[in-house]
Amino acid sequence: MALTGTSFFAVLVAAAVVAVIGTIALWSWVRGPKVVRWLVHGVMIGVCQLTAICVVATWINNSYGLYASWADLLGDTNNGNAVAMPGPPISRARFNHATQDGVLDTYFHGRRSALSGQVLVWTPPQYDQAAYRTKRFPVLMLLHGVPGSPQSWLEHGGMPGAFQELLNQRKVHPFILVMPVVNPGSVDTDCSDLPQRKVATWLSSDVPDLIRQKFRTLPGPRGWGVMGYSTGGFCSAKLPLQYPKVFGAGAALDPDPLTGDRSVIPDSAERRVNSPLYLVRHTRAHASLFLATSRQDRFSPAPAIEEFASASAASPVRVRTLLLPSGGHNYNTWSAEYPAAFGWLSQWLSAPR
Repeated sequence: MALTGTSFFAVLVAAAVVAVIGTIALWSWVRGPKVVRWLVHGVMIGVCQLTAICVVATWINNSYGLYASWADLLGDTNNGNAVAMPGPPISRARFNHATQDGVLDTYFHGRRSALSGQVLVWTPPQYDQAAYRTKRFPVLMLLHGVPGSPQSWLEHGGMPGAFQELLNQRKVHPFILVMPVVNPGSVDTDCSDLPQRKVATWLSSDVPDLIRQKFRTLPGPRGWGVMGYSTGGFCSAKLPLQYPKVFGAGAALDPDPLTGDRSVIPDSAERRVNSPLYLVRHTRAHASLFLATSRQDRFSPAPAIEEFASASAASPVRVRTLLLPSGGHNYNTWSAEYPAAFGWLSQWLSAPR
């Protein structure tokens, strides 16, 4: 049973409920000397507290992606060796249909990156309608921040409900929403390919391969885009520049500084060539990028967005920016940017056909 799986969390919740009910029901039935009764009552209270703590700890882990697997939790994972990450290949990956709001959940091992991780998928209502039965759909990959996990989009980011509302208002066209883990094994690389951990390959090759084989998707870059916040925003600004044949558009919401993070990639040369600012100055890609932040967000400074837009002027990259007057580095700000970001992506990515 996977550490981050819905079934494991459900079992813990059920255990906590049973522990409380059992304690209430059996409390007065305990017999024996007073010391024995105190000891048994203490054990019963301890079991209730332990199961409650496990529920809360698992919820926090699922929300923030602190540990990706049992091996990761127990310290058995060699983070320098991506090949050691277990998981089924694409051909044997199965989606769990028990996730909230119709979101599907799977865990698989990528052949090209040798990384394994969780992927959540939501298909729009049109996907199962008779009128769209033969149509293929555009895909939008939603990239979470670090710390974080794919579930962060559901629990804090308001997905898929926020997108469904825009869809009902006809402000966007239908996308398949794909939420992959951006730091498999809890190792952050700013979605870059490093010598021992090829996260860019995971996101640009392995995850798309999974979605293409399991769902009806549009081919080519006009059918694939990325959107993310914070670290996921950084990734969404750079992946279309590095892989323009895969992703035709990206939307970066309050991205991390676009020159890269020294704590994530210590090597300055490696960090520079994987930074969006460097890439937009040297790319020949005809990508489309949307970058947004708040003038009050000190973790995603507005001057960095403006510098990126200026640097793109000499490139074939089409850039649109949005600078909100207020808001911090949080979900309230990011959700305020959803309408503009999703609407813009709908202009550059194809509708179902």
